[in-house]
Amino acid sequence: MKVIAVLNQKGGAGKTTIATHVATALRLAGHTVLLVDSDPQGSARDWAAAREDHPMPVVGMDRPTIERDLKSIAPVDFVIIDGAPQAADLAVSAIKASDFALIPVQPSPYDIWATSDLVDLVKQRIEITDGKLQAAFVVSRAITGTNIGKEVSGILEGYNLPVLQSRVHQRVDYPGTAAGGSTILEDFPGSPGAREIQELTNELLTLVSK
Repeated sequence: MKVIAVLNQKGGAGKTTIATHVATALRLAGHTVLLVDSDPQGSARDWAAAREDHPMPVVGMDRPTIERDLKSIAPVDFVIIDGAPQAADLAVSAIKASDFALIPVQPSPYDIWATSDLVDLVKQRIEITDGKLQAAFVVSRAITGTNIGKEVSGILEGYNLPVLQSRVHQRVDYPGTAAGGSTILEDFPGSPGAREIQELTNELLTLVSK
């Protein structure tokens, strides 16, 4: 079982969008997947509840005992954790439970600066586990053609963590499909959005399987 946590303590980074879409991409590829909503606001749980007989199992674990709580679940191929914003204890718990920490960052100076505390927590865990925990940034909610969008990868590299090649762009189809408990992958499978999610998932699978 591989555990991937999608984490950023700043709200609005696109964590739930990425978590629900990566989980769906893995499910559609034939893997068994559990989506864990660690945000007390319950956005991922609301997403699942919007669709009758939702095919994605989603459970809430919004206490700082995620590492312990995951040991009581039935084994699956992948657990995707939708991280909570502004909750250091929940972030630490999710990091401890994970094999891979994916950090979505919007291409803005404020969002880049706001990741520093989370990066420190992740690096501490990497050091404690002798590199067992892997981590990387993904540029999220990118807007094509902007200067900061072009420069963000270089700026993030200053944190000395990898930056994924794949990006998730700002698209109206993401919130549009979420309202019905669905994803771009299911509603618009041939779209640019579906392709970028598949590219992100493939890149993650390559890294997690190392």
